[in-house]
Amino acid sequence: MMKTNFRLLFSAAVILLATSCVSNKKFQSLQADYNTLQGRSNALFKENQDCQSNLGAANVKIAGLQDQLQAERAHVQSLQSALDKCLTSTSQGNVNISKLVDEINASNKYIQELIASKNKSDSLNMVLTNNLTRSLSREEMQDVDVQVLKGVVYISLSDNMLYKSGSYEISDKANETLSKIAKIIKDYKDFEVLIEGNTDNVPISKPNIRNNWDLSTLRASSVVQALQNNFGVDPKRLTAGGRGEYNPVASNDTEAGRMQNRRTQIIITPKLDQFMELINQAPASDSTGTK
Repeated sequence: MMKTNFRLLFSAAVILLATSCVSNKKFQSLQADYNTLQGRSNALFKENQDCQSNLGAANVKIAGLQDQLQAERAHVQSLQSALDKCLTSTSQGNVNISKLVDEINASNKYIQELIASKNKSDSLNMVLTNNLTRSLSREEMQDVDVQVLKGVVYISLSDNMLYKSGSYEISDKANETLSKIAKIIKDYKDFEVLIEGNTDNVPISKPNIRNNWDLSTLRASSVVQALQNNFGVDPKRLTAGGRGEYNPVASNDTEAGRMQNRRTQIIITPKLDQFMELINQAPASDSTGTK
């Protein structure tokens, strides 16, 4: 509807100018109005794309949290069943009943703490992802894929954007994108960063590169060194690794599939010490001594 109004406005301006009914100044004013409205339309289109991306990431995180909650609820149900058996059995004393009640209470408390910690993790990752996607242009987003899976942010970069053809040297056009990613990494100082190189299954034929293991590792190392040397990321937070051709995301039988497999992933993981402590302190699955 908005685009239709733009066209009508512009067409009207052209007709009026052609028939000499308005001055050149008025036509320029109409043209300026049209350009302003067109700019607003483009901004709304980008905001809509951002919302769609955020919605997909949120759905993935919700599914992961629901799986964890389902497992804990099943554990509570098992404890409740054991308690019911104790209540109907004269062979079980008050000691076992007391232990079961305590464990049920502990398990319920653990669920609440798990939810609070998971929400904290999801909030951190959502903010990080939003900041990154908003900083990238539409052209850059064609070569960059951002996902959040089980509390970890994955930024996948295509090899034709990052490297010179058949090489592990960073291309000039990759520097602007890496600079934006580096800014996000530097803003979140408590995050660890793993750079992971991946290739397709086509053998490499270079005198200084033995195989795809070498190529994937060298490419990851190039990104790490660019983040450190060119953009000031603390090297203590960085890890470089290569997985060769052995972590494909698509079939290598087609060129499109091989193109997807030739990628470098930047994996950003928050240091959620409290969350890990909760996992380590989870109630034991069977500490009642019942049989």
